[in-house]
Amino acid sequence: MTARRVKPAKPPAVAQGAGIGVIAPASFAKRNRVDGGLKALRALGYAPRLAANALQRGPIYFAGTSGQRLADLYAAFAHPGTSAVMCLRGGYGSNYLLDGLDLNRIAPHPKPFFAYSDLTGVQLRLLDELGWPAFHGPMLAADWFLKDGVDMESFCAALAGRPYSLGPKDGLRTLQTGSARGILYGGCLSILVSLLGTPWEPRTEGKLLFFEDVGVKPYQVDRMIWQMRRAGKLRNVRGIVFGEMQECASKDAPPDLLDHAILNALKGFSGPIAIGLRSGHVSRKNVTLTFGVRAELAATRSPRLNILEAAVQGT
Repeated sequence: MTARRVKPAKPPAVAQGAGIGVIAPASFAKRNRVDGGLKALRALGYAPRLAANALQRGPIYFAGTSGQRLADLYAAFAHPGTSAVMCLRGGYGSNYLLDGLDLNRIAPHPKPFFAYSDLTGVQLRLLDELGWPAFHGPMLAADWFLKDGVDMESFCAALAGRPYSLGPKDGLRTLQTGSARGILYGGCLSILVSLLGTPWEPRTEGKLLFFEDVGVKPYQVDRMIWQMRRAGKLRNVRGIVFGEMQECASKDAPPDLLDHAILNALKGFSGPIAIGLRSGHVSRKNVTLTFGVRAELAATRSPRLNILEAAVQGT
């Protein structure tokens, strides 16, 4: 089935000092991490605002009921004093919001939405159905509370709409040489696979893909790529970039086993392949990527991922 084309609806650029709505659409976060993240954003001049239910703990591992989490999401986008929306963390639970998510309530309020991990499904729904670029980048209680948790260069460039380039200093290295241009798209690999067979299947075909994950073994990465490929989700894909892939190793296995597993799963794929980009689940300096805009991957001895198009307007 051919994916329906959606006209991009880019949010306005965000100035330093702007208000940021902070929500918890998935799991709850530790209070000291929340406080640390708020302090870091305020130190940069931003004005973060915690949503009404952002500090809920429960039921079970959720940060409030589905109704409470949806209410916070709607309120954050509608609030006239916020220019961007940021999640506390991922964890698990935002999939329960997809059924009840009323896009008509947020469509009039396009704003950068910072998230990754479990929030991949929500981000891609906003991209696929509203045309909003997704900001795959640092979250308040996952990255901002850390001293070295955020790559400020890419964060500021994405919010301002400046083109930017990522390379070896951001962890990027080449697995298969080549170059390609396309619309950047992707997220957490295990979440993308979990959406197969649902009404919100990822629209990866023909794109320049970014896949990342954490704590999965090389054979599991192989299996997920196999499933994406057999589901037709790698059809006409221009190139693939993998994230840092934190803790994606097998005990006592060679350190390059994951590289070989990826190349085995992608045997016959003719586009460029790179790995190691620190965006999403990372060890430090979480890089902001903008999905839904034009990008270029040059997988060479010194690879580059160039973000060619602004994800915001008014620049």
